[in-house]
Amino acid sequence: MTRGTRPAGPVAQGRHAVVVGGGLAGVTTALALADAGVPVTLLEGRPRLGGLAFSFRRGDLTVDNGQHVYLRCCTAYRWFLDRVEGAALAPLQDRLDVPVLDLARPEGRRLGRLRRDALPVPLHLGRSLATYPHLSLADRARVGRAALALKGLDLADPALDTQDFGSWLAAHGQSARAVEALWDLVGVATLNAVASDASLALAAMVFKTGLLSDPGAADIGWARVPLGDLHDRLARKALESAGVRTEVRTRVTSVSSDGAGRWSVQVPGETLEADAVVLAVPQREAHDLLPTGALDAPERLLEIGTAPILNVHVVYDRKVLGRPFFAALGSPVQWVFDRTEASGLREGQYLALSQSVAQDEIDEPVAVLRERYLPELERLLPPARGAAVRDFFVTRERTATFAPTPGVGRLRPGAPTKAPGLYLAGAWTATGWPATMESAVRSGVSAADAVLGALGRPRPQHLFTFEEAA
Repeated sequence: MTRGTRPAGPVAQGRHAVVVGGGLAGVTTALALADAGVPVTLLEGRPRLGGLAFSFRRGDLTVDNGQHVYLRCCTAYRWFLDRVEGAALAPLQDRLDVPVLDLARPEGRRLGRLRRDALPVPLHLGRSLATYPHLSLADRARVGRAALALKGLDLADPALDTQDFGSWLAAHGQSARAVEALWDLVGVATLNAVASDASLALAAMVFKTGLLSDPGAADIGWARVPLGDLHDRLARKALESAGVRTEVRTRVTSVSSDGAGRWSVQVPGETLEADAVVLAVPQREAHDLLPTGALDAPERLLEIGTAPILNVHVVYDRKVLGRPFFAALGSPVQWVFDRTEASGLREGQYLALSQSVAQDEIDEPVAVLRERYLPELERLLPPARGAAVRDFFVTRERTATFAPTPGVGRLRPGAPTKAPGLYLAGAWTATGWPATMESAVRSGVSAADAVLGALGRPRPQHLFTFEEAA
């Protein structure tokens, strides 16, 4: 068994918890429990922490597997960043500002911006929408009316999850162009689905919380360092300081109960005993580890679909993009980020393209993707036309997120199971959020809260301050 980070001295005896999975959900669970005084062992099968938000080396560069962002309204993920002392490494914009380039417009007229003013909701976006060049005047007016209707939806209404967002938008006067240039521009990046394939409940949650709850809610933040610095290196440091025993390269083979409230977690070469076990792993892995009777309908976990994200990485010999990021219309390109400084590149520029809803491209050969995306970047960025490409590669996450389809809400379980002492965590559980870093952290907090209640431990007030901020 390969040892990871362990605290000095023996593991404390008594009420012990085992967390299976070292992604954001698992790390959050372990930190919250340890901060409440519960001895914790964290087990991760990979050689690193961070789950699907991680970094790796490629030559002299440190590369993220994909571009991840968060919003000011992501209060749980911001809590996580504070907890691992990484907030300064992933700052937020002072004010929402998204450059949007539309290739369907003539050069010189392609740039539009979605940005907010320092005004109360919904006036904070009024000027931006009124001058957004990628929508007609009529579309801009209809967008405002749809936004007000969206604001009036009750997110607690289960009927919302039975409808698709695209049909709702059409019923509220949104043209195909408005869907493309606004609703899907945001929705594809946050939901990993186009409006017609997305649950109205999840879409309404995204837009109500991100754009219609607080003027600054949609301000964008992203890591200015490799994600591994935050989700692995700083997370390990925080876990060690909290006294968590962390084991990587340690795959759990079975989880079982003695029927009297004690749990056994089997890994190669060792059996760990625990009073509480949290399965913070993908839904299919959780399904395979669940003991009989833990859920009324465990097969529902297998009905939660998955959706891929493709990431295209291009290293140029010179600077071709003068802003930190932009979104594109009229092109296969969706969102482009400058990762030069974060990756450690010293000469030239490194751009990362984040391509959600990538079902049709996820298995395309690199050569095909190169032929598709390099000309598109030259169309979007005139300086790229004379630049040499020093490297081109792709990263593929075939099960990047759960598919946010209508009806998925009834499939997502909460943290407690029917087996006393066994809990679930993960972005796919019933957090009310789509599959985001925010959802993962929220699930970890919910699981930790459930464990503390079952173990009779007090809930430390300072641990869950983000809930009051939400």
